[in-house]
Amino acid sequence: MWRALVTAFMVAVGIPAAGQSPFPVDIGGPYELVDQFGEVRTEADPDGKYQLVFFGYANCLNICSAAMPLMAQVVDELAGDGIGVTPVMITVAPDQDRVETMGAPLADIHPNFIGLTGDEGALQAAYEAFKVEVEPLFEDPEHGWIYSHGSFVHLLDADGALLTLLPPVLDVEQVAKIARGYIPEAG
Repeated sequence: MWRALVTAFMVAVGIPAAGQSPFPVDIGGPYELVDQFGEVRTEADPDGKYQLVFFGYANCLNICSAAMPLMAQVVDELAGDGIGVTPVMITVAPDQDRVETMGAPLADIHPNFIGLTGDEGALQAAYEAFKVEVEPLFEDPEHGWIYSHGSFVHLLDADGALLTLLPPVLDVEQVAKIARGYIPEAG
């Protein structure tokens, strides 16, 4: 019943109905990149799972080191409810995150973490679709280039449509609660 009341309220104040983006700009869209196993992947999850997508890099010492472990914990939290979610990182550092270098650091975070990379054009298409700006800041002698990049975690459905944005400053329970609100079988 509460969902019907929330839906009625949303319609009354002009918030789009379920299945329509609540954002004033279109975020998300098609991409075709390569995972750490050398397989081509698109925005649609091949296993039909929801996705938590983050634009970062496997060896980032800043926001990525908070966002990606959070994603892994949320994946495990939702799995406890029987909800399958795939954690996905789309690299902003293709020189550092290559097919042969992404797998180990991502597996250390979560065994199901998917890392995506590609050529400049393919990555740029993903950045533009998700409105992510990437800027190299400086080169760290030990860790390579340090980048400024988007920090939101994107919750996508299995087809790759954006459901909501999640700030990585929330704790696991808060992010999982928000995600459950967008997943019909969780309600």
